[in-house]
Amino acid sequence: MRFRTDVVLPCLDEAEALPGVLAALPQGARAIVVDNGSTDGSAEVARAAGALVVEAHQRGYGAAVHAGLCAATASVVAFCDADGSFDLGQLDRVAGPVHRGESDLVFGRRRVTSAASWPVHARFANAALLGMVRRRTGLALHDLGPFRAGRREQLLALGLEDRRSGYPLELLLRAGKEGLRIDEVDVDYRPRLGRSKVTGTVRGTVTAVVDMRSALRRFA
Repeated sequence: MRFRTDVVLPCLDEAEALPGVLAALPQGARAIVVDNGSTDGSAEVARAAGALVVEAHQRGYGAAVHAGLCAATASVVAFCDADGSFDLGQLDRVAGPVHRGESDLVFGRRRVTSAASWPVHARFANAALLGMVRRRTGLALHDLGPFRAGRREQLLALGLEDRRSGYPLELLLRAGKEGLRIDEVDVDYRPRLGRSKVTGTVRGTVTAVVDMRSALRRFA
């Protein structure tokens, strides 16, 4: 079967959230769950729900996302967290403009449904980082969110190298440099299920900011 959209879901111990996340997948889309060292049976849960499971042995957000991109076969590939914070029923908001030829790369701009969805320290870090991006590159984006979509061949051609938390920023910077049409759309952002590894903790946010600032300096 040829799928309209492949949806890459980087995963580290998300067994609790995966059933609901995968159940919301629209018809014509395939889930590619990239297991990045889970110890809670996430891979087995994903397989039981019908997802393609790929293992990324190198730890890191970028390593997991890129492994999923390489495993994808659909012409349009979307990326989304596997923790239940996004509704895959809104996939067409993000992937639709790419399918219609209106955009090459679309980022989902997070609109919180609860104050608990996105901690203040993480929002501040996101806004500060994108402020630096706008000043240095002219790229106007409000949120470097993890729900996004683009054309598989174009994404692979960017030659992304970051395998940690700087991956999304490198994606934006390289896409802008190559002249890809970049847009953003609103998506709901809900409280995640289970323990947060990045944005829900100060330590995780600091790590992400350090990785992203390093990526930004490489393009300065």
